[in-house]
Amino acid sequence: MLSPAEIAWLIPLLPLFGALASGLGLIGFNQGMNRLKKPVAIILLTCVGASAVLSFAVLLEQISNPHAVEHLFVWASAGDFTLPMGYVVDPLGAVMLALVTTIALLVMIYSHGYMAHDKGYVRFFTYLALFSSSMLGLIISPNLLEIYVFWELVGMCSYLLVGFWYDRDGAAHAAQKAFVVNRVGDFGLLLGILGLFWATGTFDFSGISIGLSDAISSGNVPEWAALVLCFLVFLGPMAKSAQFPLHVWLPDAMEGPTPISALIHAATMVAAGVFLVARLEPLYSQFPLINLLIAIFGTITCFLGASIALTQMDLKKGLAYSTVSQLGYMMLAMGCGAPIAGMFHLVTHAFFKAMLFLGSGSVIHAMEEVVGHEPVLAQDMRLMGGLRKKMPVTSFTFLIGCVAISGIPPLAGFWSKDEILGEAFNAFPLLWIIGFMTAGMTAFYMFRLYFLTFEGEFRGENKELQTNLLASAEKEKDEEEFHGSGAIHESSWSMTTPLIVLAVPSVLIGFLGTPWNSSFAKLLNLEEASEMASNFSWTSFLPLAFASVLISCAGISLAYFAYYSKKIDLTSAVVKRFPSINAFFANKWYLDEINEKLFVRGSRKLAREVLEVDAKVVDGVVNLTGLLTLGSGEGLKYFETGRAQFYALIIFGGVIGLVALFGVLGT
Repeated sequence: MLSPAEIAWLIPLLPLFGALASGLGLIGFNQGMNRLKKPVAIILLTCVGASAVLSFAVLLEQISNPHAVEHLFVWASAGDFTLPMGYVVDPLGAVMLALVTTIALLVMIYSHGYMAHDKGYVRFFTYLALFSSSMLGLIISPNLLEIYVFWELVGMCSYLLVGFWYDRDGAAHAAQKAFVVNRVGDFGLLLGILGLFWATGTFDFSGISIGLSDAISSGNVPEWAALVLCFLVFLGPMAKSAQFPLHVWLPDAMEGPTPISALIHAATMVAAGVFLVARLEPLYSQFPLINLLIAIFGTITCFLGASIALTQMDLKKGLAYSTVSQLGYMMLAMGCGAPIAGMFHLVTHAFFKAMLFLGSGSVIHAMEEVVGHEPVLAQDMRLMGGLRKKMPVTSFTFLIGCVAISGIPPLAGFWSKDEILGEAFNAFPLLWIIGFMTAGMTAFYMFRLYFLTFEGEFRGENKELQTNLLASAEKEKDEEEFHGSGAIHESSWSMTTPLIVLAVPSVLIGFLGTPWNSSFAKLLNLEEASEMASNFSWTSFLPLAFASVLISCAGISLAYFAYYSKKIDLTSAVVKRFPSINAFFANKWYLDEINEKLFVRGSRKLAREVLEVDAKVVDGVVNLTGLLTLGSGEGLKYFETGRAQFYALIIFGGVIGLVALFGVLGT
């Protein structure tokens, strides 16, 4: 009987077959397929569900006996060159497979309620299945080249889903922005992959790390070239996992439907970059400078995301910048040489961030009943408030997510984020200080979101505020399209059930990574887990943990007094006193404006100049050639008289000319 690992290739194929079936149905029988919402949903849910069952079987097999199972076949060969493809299953891959299929399945169940009345329901489910399949294929890829194939498929699916409502200008622009920014990182990744193949002759992960080390030792590859290649490869994760300065696409991706925001932020696209860095840890560990750069970029991203989240009034964008910040923590761990800590935070973050995004979708779905479908109104926290009594399940699960991400024990975020801060304290104390400050900022802005959304009085029926918000966004209220007709109420079971399910690991899964006896570390690397346990010291752990909890509690307290009890007026205390700093954060560090000026306008200017060169130089040369041909033809036609005597005269004249020429040259 085949073991689960030996049939792991079915995990990405099952959702792919479902997506292909429904996709081909949409192409061939569009109207008929769009009427088959429930059958299509059941088929695709079954495919993803089967992949989830198989993924957990693989995970259980790895827990009982951690080992790598690899199956390869020769995809292409030429002479001595062979290109193997196939799949590999190891503890790291097994964890990711279980995580992605779980989140994908819950998001699809949630989407049944959230997208129930959308005319693109079947298309959305098809895209979700294809997105899940692409990420699962990336996870089991045994080499860099195969990863790159699925890497691009993940990017394509994100483009389709972010721009799902393509008739909205915001969604279309966000999809284009995500596509262009990720092309920058992907181009660097491709150059790095090809360069590493040139240096080592292989795409295999272990082969690359060993081969590059040997090439440097033998002098075949200079160290500076190896550093450049490693950094080029890191450009891919920098874009996919939204690291500064290639993070700008992720907040705008909130223009897509909320379920896809949860999937992107929790378990697919942004997780792909962190996963690839973890896969390449044997390579990066050879170069302390690259690890330092990764840690620096992660720390900048960590602080940047948190600082911008402080000023956001859009609920989804506040959560988006929170994701940017948490991804920075994960990269900080990778740079500190602690991939297990980074991956553990990826896992814990996936559960509570998926829950937070799905909770925000539940809120937005309810707000649309009152203010209409215009995102400017339905997602603005200034129109919310008082939703806890009307949406108890959503509010309670959202609160759990806020406590978890704030790093309050014993919830999951405490164990994973504190492990990263501990590694940073030992490796780069200066970066630890920034990460420590960011922990307090995280607690503040998350409870700011909670208090503005769920506590106080409901502000959604304030027509004057609605008008002002639309005016500030330069939009006009279309009464036919955006009128509200209902009241705030709790979401349907298909939307609340995933929230309840996700709340359980958000509370409990952190105990798998306790630093004195980490089951998570034992699964990924038994030797490192033993070393962690032997080096663990309560005298080192408790002061850092206490300081982290203390600063998080300070952030929560500040949010409480500012947005719940209203005993502190932050507008007077901070905004008016430091207007330039507030504007800097509110305008997202002006990075969008800088990109607009340098790259968008710069590329347009360059395009216009190239067009001028094309019109005046290239077209001029072509036109001149045509004119010369036409002119010479017009002149030569007079020599075609049809008289033999005239032709003989021309030949005679030519001969005389040649004789004279040779005579001159001879003298």
